[in-house]
Amino acid sequence: MKKNLLFSLALLAAGPVLAADPSPKDAVTAAAAALGNEANYTWHATVEVPADSQFKPGPTDGRTEKGGYTTLSIRFGDNTSEGVRKGTNGAVKTDDGWKTVGEALSDGGGGGFNPATFIARMVQNYKVPAIEVASLADAAKELKTGTNGISGDLTEDGAKALLTFRRGGGAGGPTITNPKGSVAFWIAGGKLVKYQVHVSGTVSFNGNDRDVDRTTTTEIKDVGQTKVQVPDEARKKLE
Repeated sequence: MKKNLLFSLALLAAGPVLAADPSPKDAVTAAAAALGNEANYTWHATVEVPADSQFKPGPTDGRTEKGGYTTLSIRFGDNTSEGVRKGTNGAVKTDDGWKTVGEALSDGGGGGFNPATFIARMVQNYKVPAIEVASLADAAKELKTGTNGISGDLTEDGAKALLTFRRGGGAGGPTITNPKGSVAFWIAGGKLVKYQVHVSGTVSFNGNDRDVDRTTTTEIKDVGQTKVQVPDEARKKLE
């Protein structure tokens, strides 16, 4: 009887400890929330695509401050585009100087491809890492902890949303078939240090089909030590 009583008390004592151990998804969500509460941070995102891919995005460098500005530097080949966000307002640097996202989107570019419009859409829909990670955790079927961080497959809807490449869905948007994807997160000491997203599928837009196989790796750095510098012309556009 005495041994049984002691065993029961031991289980009761261990219960709160076991219950306090977060699930993989909870750990990712908590790390994302912790990053979002930091005063500032920097990230570097690289994109890997097949060698024969016609569309080869370059890296994106971003800096953000809590409740303040977010700056983006997006490279495509030898060209670098710049954008700034504050709240729901955004601005992009064009050949004619800084324009608000609305101004850039209203410029049709003569009916052809307009780089300013493309970048404006990216800036408008861009999710900073703290927000994107929380969204990715929700889009995963199940997350598991392994030797290579916390990882899992994306739901079909989650992969489909990412295959739009931040262009947005709805009427007139691309049609996605055979969407697949996976995510992985690396957390050290409760802090998010890196995450990776892989998506594949066929994107059909304006009658053209394009097979997509893309891996995006984002590294977080300079947490609490990042300085966000915004050009005066861009600040005026966001006032």
